[in-house]
Amino acid sequence: MKWTAVCVVLLFLVPPAAAEPWFAIKTGQKCVACHVSPTGGGKRTTFGAMWAQTALSGKTAQQFWDGTVTDRLSLGANARANASWVNIPDQASDRFAFETEEVLLYGKLNLVPGKMFLYFDERIAPGGASSREAYLFYWLNENRSYVRVGRLFLPFGWRLEDDTAFIRQVPGINYNTPDDGLEFGIERDNWSGQLAITNGTAGAGEADTGKQFSGRVSFIKNRWRAGVSANVNDAAGGSRTMYGAFAGVRTGPVHWLFEYDRIEDQGFSPGRDLDVGLIEGNWEFAKGFNLKGSYEHFDPDADISNDDQSRASLVLEWFPIQFTQLSFGLRSRDGIPQSALQNTEEFFVQLHGYF
Repeated sequence: MKWTAVCVVLLFLVPPAAAEPWFAIKTGQKCVACHVSPTGGGKRTTFGAMWAQTALSGKTAQQFWDGTVTDRLSLGANARANASWVNIPDQASDRFAFETEEVLLYGKLNLVPGKMFLYFDERIAPGGASSREAYLFYWLNENRSYVRVGRLFLPFGWRLEDDTAFIRQVPGINYNTPDDGLEFGIERDNWSGQLAITNGTAGAGEADTGKQFSGRVSFIKNRWRAGVSANVNDAAGGSRTMYGAFAGVRTGPVHWLFEYDRIEDQGFSPGRDLDVGLIEGNWEFAKGFNLKGSYEHFDPDADISNDDQSRASLVLEWFPIQFTQLSFGLRSRDGIPQSALQNTEEFFVQLHGYF
């Protein structure tokens, strides 16, 4: 009865989820086909906007819009609002909360059409406005390579929308940690690669001469792709080295994602090695409907036994009409018994508006 009441309330009260890597596995395309950024996320291209309104939505749009304002300026946006019910062991009552997760505005200003543009990704809610990305982008070599300078999301592994996933949270490379610097990239028929050189301060002011180097290379075929990532941050508080592998494959109607990362962190005393992994399957069982199942593993110290954590999720995603996604999810965490927050059960609903 409680679950039914929660769902009914949310359908009426939640106000109006970014593209995810499984979309690339489904289409066989690179991230740059659907997004302005060659590494994915943020504003959609004309192809990405049209695909979302036709192939992704349960009901094909009768009128299309790709965010174009003028021949030089185009915009995009994402808005997500959640409601969640969480059971935390040993607490007197469960927790039920509404949350405005984010309202984002994207903009692209073409300075030299087809060659150079200014881009911004701005968080305007909740709280005060803040810049996520802001850079100058320049295509080189007949759009087969590029350079961009400014505030960037770093290239590393799969760019999942969910920043609470272990492969996003533990390495610390996610939508909340852009950095200032520059990035070089190449785009070939079956290859995509990026190398970024940044301050290593997650957008905060620089405090030393050390720099962070982040790289990702992937080989892409129509039904599958695989790649490797690496990151080195030479910081005053202790160096950090990360490396990993990621892959995706399409098997009939199911689209799979895999990732494993090792983090060697000298910021602890003594230093420690951490491991994170992800297996995710997406079953598009009908037009406009996707069932996502995932299992995540996190070992916070490779030298200590019995401290592992895991997280399993099952999410039903529904794209009823253009610009709209509604998700219903169950999530279970399992960790050491001494930590209640590592052993929670959660049910959530998210309404996502986008263009």
